[in-house]
Amino acid sequence: MCGIAGIFDLENRAPVAEHDIRQMLAMIRHRGPDEFGIYLDGPVGLGSARLSIIDLSTGQQPIGNEDGTLWVVFNGEIFNYVELRPELEAKGHRFATTSDTEVLLHAYEEWGPRCMERFNGQFAFAIWNTREQSLFLARDRVGVRPLFYAIKDGALVFGSEIKAILASGRVSAEIDPTRLEQIFTYWSPISPGTVFRDIVDVPPGHYLLARNGSVSVKSYWELTFSEGTADALSRKPARSAEEYEETLSSLLVDAAKIRLRADVPVGAYLSGGLDSSIIASVIRNFTSNRLDTFSIAFDDANFDESAFQKQMAQFLGTE
Repeated sequence: MCGIAGIFDLENRAPVAEHDIRQMLAMIRHRGPDEFGIYLDGPVGLGSARLSIIDLSTGQQPIGNEDGTLWVVFNGEIFNYVELRPELEAKGHRFATTSDTEVLLHAYEEWGPRCMERFNGQFAFAIWNTREQSLFLARDRVGVRPLFYAIKDGALVFGSEIKAILASGRVSAEIDPTRLEQIFTYWSPISPGTVFRDIVDVPPGHYLLARNGSVSVKSYWELTFSEGTADALSRKPARSAEEYEETLSSLLVDAAKIRLRADVPVGAYLSGGLDSSIIASVIRNFTSNRLDTFSIAFDDANFDESAFQKQMAQFLGTE
């Protein structure tokens, strides 16, 4: 799962203290129990709590580029890092690890914010540019990985969880009544707001750039629909239900297989419902991976689906 945290003093008044970053990481150590990593450079401090999945021996974070001008902390996975790495090597980038984190860093070095257009993954990351004295934060297209931040007293404080931001000692926990009302109305606060005053998230499909004392948030992706959908569909040759089924099946298999790239065993959550049963079935039938499935049962029969979970586990032969 991993977790990231950090502080950027936008006014460059004093160096960020290692103690503050350690306090933030301590609050999210459950996200990355394998190791902590900290990078300090004057007005910025970056922290990583790592759960090792890819490149167990040399993938420690934060990771820098060849000349140490860029440093990254990263939560998530870039599933197509194997395909991106040779392209970056052909452009002259040199790698010290086999991790997807370093591929992400060099992709940003090569393409800047447009690197997100090339990523197949789920991610939240922060990159410090020592030359520009800028901090870049980004979140994946649909917001699978969380990324929160607050701007308080001239400093930008960010983290994978709100509790890390509160642990920095720079932001206090105050309820925002408007966001609380949204929770009772919509089940969650409307992005980018959170239930805490002054704490917001980087919206899905957006990136944040902090530089020269200013902070800007921009969209790099949004769900689009064809113009004149009805007319466009009427001009396309008709496709059979079997063709749609074949296309959907191919996409599901490809999406499941690329997510199995790891240097540790990969398991699947099995709820007993259709989605998780299909995904577990795809993994079981289209790969050679040994598969452990994990489920949650409830004492209350109105919520318990353990009978369906056991049925699917037995049918698929998973542990």
